[in-house]
Amino acid sequence: ADGDTLQFDTQHEDMIHDAQFDYYGKRLATCSSDGTIHLFEVDGQQQKFVETLKEHSGPVWQVAWAHPKYGSVLASCSYDGTVLIWKETPGSGFSVIKKHDRHQASVNAIAWAPHELGPILLCGSSDGRLSLLTFTEEGVWDAQMIRSAHTTGVNAVSWAPVIAVGAFTQPGATQKASLVKQFASGGCDNNVKIWAYSDSKKTYEVIQTLEGHSDWVRDVAYAPNIGLPRTYLATCSQDKNVFIWTQDSQAERSSSGGQGAPAEWTRSQLSSTPFTDVVWRVSWSMSGNVLAVSGGDNKITLWKENPKGEWERISEVNENGQRT
Repeated sequence: ADGDTLQFDTQHEDMIHDAQFDYYGKRLATCSSDGTIHLFEVDGQQQKFVETLKEHSGPVWQVAWAHPKYGSVLASCSYDGTVLIWKETPGSGFSVIKKHDRHQASVNAIAWAPHELGPILLCGSSDGRLSLLTFTEEGVWDAQMIRSAHTTGVNAVSWAPVIAVGAFTQPGATQKASLVKQFASGGCDNNVKIWAYSDSKKTYEVIQTLEGHSDWVRDVAYAPNIGLPRTYLATCSQDKNVFIWTQDSQAERSSSGGQGAPAEWTRSQLSSTPFTDVVWRVSWSMSGNVLAVSGGDNKITLWKENPKGEWERISEVNENGQRT
């Protein structure tokens, strides 16, 4: 089944840190320690190099495409302490429409909010702060800084699914007022924090801190909501472990009389033994039920939950793109 894995030269001159498809899966953006972003058009097994974006003055850690309803927009974050937002104009390629430079150290992670919440970009930095960039109705970018999120540095951010778990069966689940406004962050303090929007304070506040990792948290990823009655959050760390945290839905909790405080998260270890090296990234499939894990051993493993609630490794891809 080697045909399932496509390999090609990205033309980067140094290590690649991120690769992201746009909403339609037709374009790929890659970024590297060489300070550039490369864009490709992908069609089946064919890929065509389109252009190089070079405005950062240091390694580029992550790229993120906005939802197409906001146009052809790409965000990038770098060791140089800035976040750039790029917009494509037909005929002239991508150019920077916003430079966010209010962080005082490397910006390590970025994530667009679910499009239902508006054009909002969440950023996490080694300066210990988070920031939210919002394109306002007045047509300007507003930057809101959240101080001391993880005092020793933020490594990862992920937005929660915007429709509450178990809410597909509830009337009005997709109404603006009942949309979930939450995200998770992971940091060098070994903690994962869950943040929720406070209408009264007009900002995001920590509602829960998930402890369990014994070294820097390298990535956090909410699974897409596929109608199951619980929320899934995957986290990975320098400690060589991947944890799956689950939280039962509001509907499940209210039937047991647990109203008020947010429900507890249950932690389970993905693999019975730790991985052989640092685990850098965790990523869910679009269907939300397969988790990809990549680490310092240059392998990608795919995991799925069985009917008993145990996680099983279903596939492995080595650095040559071969599946086992």
